[in-house]
Amino acid sequence: MQRINLTVFKSFFKSANAGGILLLICVLLSLAIANSPWKDNLQAFLDYPLGTDFGSIHLRYPLLLWINDGLMAIFFLLVGLEIKREVVEGELSSPKKASLPILCAIGGAIVPALIYLSLNSGTITEGGWGIPMATDIAFALAVINILGKRIPASLKIFLAALAIVDDLIAILVIAFFYSSGIELTYLLYAGIGLVVLVVMNRLNVLNPYLYLIPGVFVWYFVHHSGIHATIAGVLVAMTIPTNDTEIESPLERLEHALVRPVNFLIIPLFAFANTNITLQSEMIDGLAAPLGLGITLGLLLGKPIGILLTTFLCVKTKIGVLPKGSTWIHILGVGLLAGIGFTMSIFIALLSFSDPLHVSEAKLSILLTSLFAGLLGYLILYFSPKKIISENKKLDSETITIGKSLDD
Repeated sequence: MQRINLTVFKSFFKSANAGGILLLICVLLSLAIANSPWKDNLQAFLDYPLGTDFGSIHLRYPLLLWINDGLMAIFFLLVGLEIKREVVEGELSSPKKASLPILCAIGGAIVPALIYLSLNSGTITEGGWGIPMATDIAFALAVINILGKRIPASLKIFLAALAIVDDLIAILVIAFFYSSGIELTYLLYAGIGLVVLVVMNRLNVLNPYLYLIPGVFVWYFVHHSGIHATIAGVLVAMTIPTNDTEIESPLERLEHALVRPVNFLIIPLFAFANTNITLQSEMIDGLAAPLGLGITLGLLLGKPIGILLTTFLCVKTKIGVLPKGSTWIHILGVGLLAGIGFTMSIFIALLSFSDPLHVSEAKLSILLTSLFAGLLGYLILYFSPKKIISENKKLDSETITIGKSLDD
């Protein structure tokens, strides 16, 4: 019996959807504790200071900040690795491959932001315009993977490429619009660290773990520079060598090593720490306020409208073509799945507001909207017209994503 249970346990953690399921469990657990007598204990745990201060080195922060600024930098490192790999050898490696997902990601980011601003312009919640721009790649791909062969495999690749570009847009938005005052001295030190990493790349240093040593210093200096610390993860990722051959590159080695810790520890821990929302009547009322409506309409309407409209324009102008075997119903379903904001949206919400009530209202709107967008997108794709594609098996093997890389 014990051996059978262990086999089931291993099979679960090897499945493509395990990360999404664990993430959902952590969200529900956090919400349950936040609305129980143990809510103060959880908050005290997240506020517990860790680290040390000595001399001019300042590294003593609450546990919550270590999760959001420290562990999430590793998540952004993985995102950066995936972006670089796709640019060098994947779905973003040529203008022909990259044009449609890049333009759709841009359209799917601009329309939600405009919807949010139309409702919140001139208010104290105006700064949250970046919240509905983001897509949670892990959740979105977990949902589409559940559909299996009911949809064209090319559609999975399209969503993966779109979500990767979406992440890049979110990273740029955080770097330029959600960073505090810039400290040029620390920024200079971070730049020196990046130069060291580039030199290592040029000297053909192939051990990816050696890049993490200067990477830690880059993180520290970026953290103190005023630019959000997680951006350091992306910058470090860009310096790690890769290639477009079948030989495993240092970048791919590091990417494969990080997938499980990120999917099964960092993202679930981030979700647990940041969805401990104690429900209040004011928050429920906030769902119908400009903040809540901006997020809900941005993710639920803005995402699919932006992606559909951009796809239509690309197809009509022959800039791009629909993914093989897909229909406009499929694109609508993908647009709705892109409305699953969650991780990145919550992250931007934390940077957008100083008022805890606004943060909680934003989190609740993101959670409910992401749940509804995922369910609606799933149903539309599930009941969409089926097309048999001979290349499904081949395309499935090419779909390498943060959520699916467990099988690599």
